[in-house]
Amino acid sequence: MILSGKGRYSKYLRPISIVFDMLVILLLFPVFLDGLGLNYVHFGLYQVACWAIMSYFSGFYEVYRYSMLVGILSKIIKQGIIFLLTTVAFFPFAKQTVFSGELVALYLLVTFCAIGVFKIVLFYYLKYYRISTGSNRRNVIIAGYTAEAIKLRELFKDRPDYGYNFLGYFTDKKHNDTDPITGRMSEIADFALAQNVDEIYCSLSDLSNTQLKNLVSFAEANKKTIKFIPDAREIFSKNLRVDYYESVPLLSMQKTPFDEPLAKFSKRLFDIVFSSLVILLLLSWLTPILALLIRLESKGAVFFKQSRAGLNEEHFYCYKFRSMQINSSTEQLAVKNDPRVTRIGKFIRKTSIDELPQFLNVFKGDMSVVGPRPHIGLINDTYSNKIKKYVIRHRVKPGITGLAQVRGARGEISTDEDMIFRIKYDVFYIENWSLLLDVQIIIQTVINIFTGDEQAY
Repeated sequence: MILSGKGRYSKYLRPISIVFDMLVILLLFPVFLDGLGLNYVHFGLYQVACWAIMSYFSGFYEVYRYSMLVGILSKIIKQGIIFLLTTVAFFPFAKQTVFSGELVALYLLVTFCAIGVFKIVLFYYLKYYRISTGSNRRNVIIAGYTAEAIKLRELFKDRPDYGYNFLGYFTDKKHNDTDPITGRMSEIADFALAQNVDEIYCSLSDLSNTQLKNLVSFAEANKKTIKFIPDAREIFSKNLRVDYYESVPLLSMQKTPFDEPLAKFSKRLFDIVFSSLVILLLLSWLTPILALLIRLESKGAVFFKQSRAGLNEEHFYCYKFRSMQINSSTEQLAVKNDPRVTRIGKFIRKTSIDELPQFLNVFKGDMSVVGPRPHIGLINDTYSNKIKKYVIRHRVKPGITGLAQVRGARGEISTDEDMIFRIKYDVFYIENWSLLLDVQIIIQTVINIFTGDEQAY
């Protein structure tokens, strides 16, 4: 269950809920289904896999502070019915088992009673906690001053259990209401940063296209949640999600796949398994050979490490096999026919073998196998203000390879257009990620290694 908030522990609520549900499933089936001849390991893995897949596609854990009890109950009932079908479906394929409809029904009834009670108790406890302590609240402002905006502001006031702290209206238009106006539209950015605003609600009928575009860009660049208050004439875009705070409709920018815990978990699991295989099966014997060749041609360390910007712009040391002579210009990107590159360096750069030590970064958790390539500090500083979408790439872990790289957007950056070309692919990857896409990018990367890449130098 997710309940967004500023509290220190809000980010742990959904993982706690997931772990609790998994433990209930794994601990109860041996109790109720004992004697049916089940292989506990196989059945347990099957149950966990089915639960995870179902939860991801059904949005079972997408419960927010403004959700209604009927919505939570509806999710529990839907999840229970589908889980019942998947549980029953296991028995025909396990020939050594004996199916008992009574025991299966009892197991699932107790399981979902436990899961449902936990979810509802947690949901209402957090509502009570917000009211009684004032903690876990989100600072919000409204851009625009309309009847819909006033109704939303009253909702924030009347429903403290939602956990919103209303800080004010912003508008350029005249108004007759007695509510004080905090500032003009042009003052939103400074106010939001100074007051640590979490969410900006935009009244669409009171904002110009330019103002709306500027607010969206500001929210993306500063990790602020932005939502839209529609009017009766507004046409809902497929890129917007509709939520209801009681009877007030609100539009939110659609989340990326990386906002889902199951997606993060599956990608991290894939990274650990894939990087472990590369380290054990390839790096274990290739590293001594390359170390010898590198040291024979030039003195110095076998590995080259460089500070790169990763997830949330936190810096880490990115590892490579050293492909250049020892020099002082480590912040300067390689160019075609770069005199610093050694003979063995030309080969390992052309085949991308120099990147293989980054699987150690993947195993450590600094990087992912697939993702936007990490840039050095100089590149980040140069383009973070030049290209509005640039900061979006820091919402995910950087990768050893990426969609931009397999589409030819790699190598030297000569113009701003070169970087814009890369960012377009990075943003598309983040907004459309799937494990299948990762696999496709990895396969294309391997093909490029053997067929040659003109941009690899």
